Amino acid sequence: MGFADQRFNVNLSILFTELPLLERPAAAAAAGFTAVELWWPWIDSPTPEQSELDALKSAIEDAGVQLTGLNFYAGRLPGPDRGALSVPGEESDRFRANIDVAADFARSLGCTALNALYGNRVEGVDPAEQDRLALENLVLAARAADRIGAILLVEALNKPESPLYPLVSAPAAIAVVDKVNEATGLGNAKFLMDLYHLSMNGEDLPQVIDAYAAKTGHVQIADNPGRGAPGTGSLPLEELLDRLAKAGYDGWVGLEYKPGDDRSAQSFSWLPAEARAAR
Repeated sequence: MGFADQRFNVNLSILFTELPLLERPAAAAAAGFTAVELWWPWIDSPTPEQSELDALKSAIEDAGVQLTGLNFYAGRLPGPDRGALSVPGEESDRFRANIDVAADFARSLGCTALNALYGNRVEGVDPAEQDRLALENLVLAARAADRIGAILLVEALNKPESPLYPLVSAPAAIAVVDKVNEATGLGNAKFLMDLYHLSMNGEDLPQVIDAYAAKTGHVQIADNPGRGAPGTGSLPLEELLDRLAKAGYDGWVGLEYKPGDDRSAQSFSWLPAEARAAR
């Protein structure tokens, strides 16, 4: 086993960002990949003009790549925000306005995984109130995902880089997944296991994999330290992905790392060209 046995996709919100958004799908295809994922691309608009949605859809289709994952609106990302769904007021309203827009866009491209970032704690707001609002919004998102035959992803981030984000461990994210599934009865909420974030939190990654592979709907990787490509840090990513496969995970592995000083196309030397196309 090893990297060549995985199904990789490229996150176009962190890789190929030296290019305009509409040129990135073709760049990923030129690098040999056949699948991509995205954060919500319009950070200032949960409901962009249809022409903007159509242009991105065409760029993905024309490049011949599959969109396998999409974030719901998450505020300024990259930036100070880490989601909107637990933030009372305007941000929660923006998230709700985005739910069907994102779901319908995903359905138009056959994308079956939607990621809902929880959002930061807000000074002066009771955390219990934020958690109540979060569950309401996650239930709405799970139902929208179910409507298009998709799963809803809940992600743990890392505390050093996201100190106001409350889900900074695998158990914390899993607890939310379980609450959403209990509330909806749909069973389509899953854990997004980002090995970089979990390693930054000091978690025992083999233990996390063994405990939660069955509840995992998507995996993302970057090396640590540095959030660079595999091989630039010290994480045994090849071994960890093999362990995930042995634990029964057969889904996508998102490449969500920083390319460093090189252009993105030069950051894939760790992965043989023949192993980049999804199988």
